[in-house]
Amino acid sequence: MTKLRLGTYVEFQCPPGRDHAELINDVIRCAEHSDQRGFSVFTTLEHPFFEKFAINCAPLPLFTKLAERTRNLRFRTLCHTLPLHNPMLLSGQIAEADILTGGRIEVGIGRGHGWLQEPANVAYEESLERFHECIDILILGWTEERFSFDGKYYTCDNLSIVPKPIQKPHPPIFQVGTSSKTFTQAGERGWSVVLGAPTPDDIFIEPHNIYQQACARAGTTPHVSFLKAIYLDEDQQRAERDAEEYAMKFIEYNVSPLKEMNRTEEVKARMRAGGFDFYAGDDFLRLGDVSYQDIVDLGIVYIGTPEKVANQLLTLYDKIAFEEFILVSHYGGTPVHKAMQTQELFAKQVLPIVERGIAERSKAA
Repeated sequence: MTKLRLGTYVEFQCPPGRDHAELINDVIRCAEHSDQRGFSVFTTLEHPFFEKFAINCAPLPLFTKLAERTRNLRFRTLCHTLPLHNPMLLSGQIAEADILTGGRIEVGIGRGHGWLQEPANVAYEESLERFHECIDILILGWTEERFSFDGKYYTCDNLSIVPKPIQKPHPPIFQVGTSSKTFTQAGERGWSVVLGAPTPDDIFIEPHNIYQQACARAGTTPHVSFLKAIYLDEDQQRAERDAEEYAMKFIEYNVSPLKEMNRTEEVKARMRAGGFDFYAGDDFLRLGDVSYQDIVDLGIVYIGTPEKVANQLLTLYDKIAFEEFILVSHYGGTPVHKAMQTQELFAKQVLPIVERGIAERSKAA
């Protein structure tokens, strides 16, 4: 039977007034539970601003803690917002986390959300070049004993970054993003990609195709991870009733940074100049106006019984074949026991149906 790699993603969405320490400890409980249920990877974002959206500004210390409390999980940041970092420091920090976790680190890279640049005092126009320089320096720091670099924003001469990671030549790299150039680069360099957002699934068909084509041209092996928010219950009506509050807040909290930003026309112009067209536009902002019925009907969040959700995932697979699926179960104030219920039902009931369906499709092909 086809074996699908399974992971979880937590966005650390924080309802107003929620105790931060309590929320972080709930996430740790979810991660431990996922490890016990056979999940392979725990993923989370790096996001230092906008409380409703997320409160996790430093994933690497979290990963080292979780490594002591789990047996099999690997750990991936989705993503390290590279333009916000000094790559000479980040390279060694990731390597040290790889050592402390026993070689269980995976590295998600991207430019991050468009609302992060300004609070971090990084010009939109510099973001893309900083990103490219940063990833090159990270890899040099992991793989070379000494190296020199002469970039526009970062320079060094005969530098040795220590420590070196356990994994050779370096931890696996996963690319996230929204532009066609992002997925072309990932295919050309042999990186995995992560797709998925609180939107209808069809928006990712074109990026998926661009990535597959880039891999084919470059002779690299594609590896696609798809991320989706899900709420599971063995009763459909109860699932739709109980999930409404959390699904609506999930969407509200996702668009909250854009609502909090002062997006003047001048700011929007600078966003576009830096390649952040998605954030300069209003399409994502309008997502906050969707009804709960739209969330269910459009599959923005998969809500229902294990059988229904398994069928939705197989429909998704027919459009966008993926090697890894990342479950989002803790969002919008979902109580930790409800998030773990979704993880439990997914591992026991959804995954076997999906794996059988993928195996049948492989045989038919």
